[in-house]
Amino acid sequence: MARRFAYFIAGWIIWLLLGWTLNYQEVVAGAAVALIAAGMFGGYLPLQPRKLLNPVRWFWLLVYIPVFAWQCLKANIDVALRVLSPGLNLKPGIVKIKTNLKSDIAKVFLANSITMTPGTLTVEIKDDTLYIHWIEIRSDDPEEMAKMIKGPFEFFLKKIFD
Repeated sequence: MARRFAYFIAGWIIWLLLGWTLNYQEVVAGAAVALIAAGMFGGYLPLQPRKLLNPVRWFWLLVYIPVFAWQCLKANIDVALRVLSPGLNLKPGIVKIKTNLKSDIAKVFLANSITMTPGTLTVEIKDDTLYIHWIEIRSDDPEEMAKMIKGPFEFFLKKIFD
């Protein structure tokens, strides 16, 4: 029951932040949607309430958002320059990288963060290994490639989820 309540509170807060209004109808609608979602899915979600409501984790999430946006912007510019450069020889391929993240949700967030940055696509997650399709393999050193692909994502996701 505590898990469902924690997800209700988190969902309602997210609703209020995204709507950015304290209009009575919006507050009630957000509470209803959060209550239904928590009732239906609260038992399946992976985080413990103590972890979910930890303000330090929320702080790191708020720090992560602009870092992620910056990485996406840089990747968008990189891909746009590649598209606008005729005759550019690309070297696409699948890269195998290891992650230090322990929880499944952290690994999924890392995979999604990598996939949402243009030029990369997470193909598979297997234990602590991610297989990433990369638009251009720039190095033969696996450690260097992993550092380039994961960027700062892993550092922040470890603080948020592990």
